[in-house]
Amino acid sequence: MSTKVYSFSSTNEVAQGLDKLLAHLSSEAIARSGRFTVAFSGGSLPATVAKYVKHNSTIDFSKWFVFWADERCVDHSDSESNYRLVKEELLDHVPIPAKQVFAIDPTLLSNSAAAAAEYQSQMVAVFDSVPVFDCILLGIGPDGHTCSLFPGHPQIEENDKWVVHIDDSPKPPPSRITLTLPVLNHARTVAFVATGAGKRGILREIIDDRNLALPASHVAPTNGSALWFVDHAAAQDLKINKPAEFKL
Repeated sequence: MSTKVYSFSSTNEVAQGLDKLLAHLSSEAIARSGRFTVAFSGGSLPATVAKYVKHNSTIDFSKWFVFWADERCVDHSDSESNYRLVKEELLDHVPIPAKQVFAIDPTLLSNSAAAAAEYQSQMVAVFDSVPVFDCILLGIGPDGHTCSLFPGHPQIEENDKWVVHIDDSPKPPPSRITLTLPVLNHARTVAFVATGAGKRGILREIIDDRNLALPASHVAPTNGSALWFVDHAAAQDLKINKPAEFKL
């Protein structure tokens, strides 16, 4: 596993870097397998990722297969829905076939365990064995969580299931489903996105100190790369893994 940190002067430049990364990874994956499999988390990430990507005419969106790294058990129209965020920022603007967009089943929102099992069944239909995503896009919380894998919660220990549920999330809404570490660590590329001075301390703990009490510290693709797209404000405390210039 290789870890690389790329720092940019602004969130806008982070978005430009992600545009170049996704265009490259998409082209590479489509040449290799005829498709590009990608998973999104929520928060501010979809807007940052999609800002330039949705206008990139070099990307063959018809070959994209879109999943969610985690999702809240809320209606697709709810403001808390990660599906809604990605739909509004990206899916409404690019020609990804509906059959290649894999969202949480809205009929199972009151039963997070069933929703997680059903989401795994959607993944089984696309991946023959443990999923090897071409790219998983992740954020981090101030507590070091990523996806809906939170410090001190048992979901971080799951080794068999691809998708698990949580009903006591310390961050509302409480019920969610999330990909597990085995899936994250089978990815070809995991791209973390973190911006703002508020992330500087937690970035140091994850990237430099590798504090294993923090779920994000466990994301280490076995045969892939962990890339960090951060701004200068978030990266200013890094001493060991100093940011490099972004080059493909």
